[in-house]
Amino acid sequence: MGTTSFLTRARRRLRIRNQLVRECLAELISTFMLIIITLAGIAEKTTSSEMKGNLVTTYLAGALAVMAGIYTAGGVSGAHMNPAFSLAMCLMERLPWWKFPIFVVVQILASFISAGAVYILYYDAIWYYGNGTLTVYGPRETASIFATYPADYVSITNGFVDQVIGTGVLIVVAIGIMDRRNKGVPEGLEPVAVAMLVLGIESSMGANCGCPLNPARDIGPRLFTYVAGWGPEVFR
Repeated sequence: MGTTSFLTRARRRLRIRNQLVRECLAELISTFMLIIITLAGIAEKTTSSEMKGNLVTTYLAGALAVMAGIYTAGGVSGAHMNPAFSLAMCLMERLPWWKFPIFVVVQILASFISAGAVYILYYDAIWYYGNGTLTVYGPRETASIFATYPADYVSITNGFVDQVIGTGVLIVVAIGIMDRRNKGVPEGLEPVAVAMLVLGIESSMGANCGCPLNPARDIGPRLFTYVAGWGPEVFR
């Protein structure tokens, strides 16, 4: 009885009543889940020299990470997890413009924190695989665990178009999935449908730039690698 009473009082005191704070916290947690699972899948593949993971498992990790993020906090903030999606919501008047920069900062912050968590999780593996160095180029580079890098043959123009098309497909179909006037999917299974969408895009549009589809997914982890020891080369 005493324990129940204590827990009830604790819940009341810890309850966040400010709606904006609730949404920001939800966006932080959902984006954290998205990025930590995505990056951990890549770290497993890279540091094990594809003995404990491969391209397929990284694609699955990225897709299921989207599902995990939406299920975690979709009912509070919408679980945008992506500045491009937040921008689309503003353009459709589903998100106030004044919230847009706040959401973007929270999403990038969550991505930065997620990258740090993956670095801690795979700390020994990263340093062992890299032979005691943190490099951006070469056969033992580890920077691509955290941020995406274009293939050698991809120009800046082609890379830009690649991301516009990939992100555009993601946003248009995701909005179609959520539209109740459309054919839609059974209620509660929207995150599964979006995860399958992401898997389809990764499987068909990942060759040029690694298919980030999300500015926060790239900027936050790239900033982390810059401060964690990979240096300014991560921006070149």
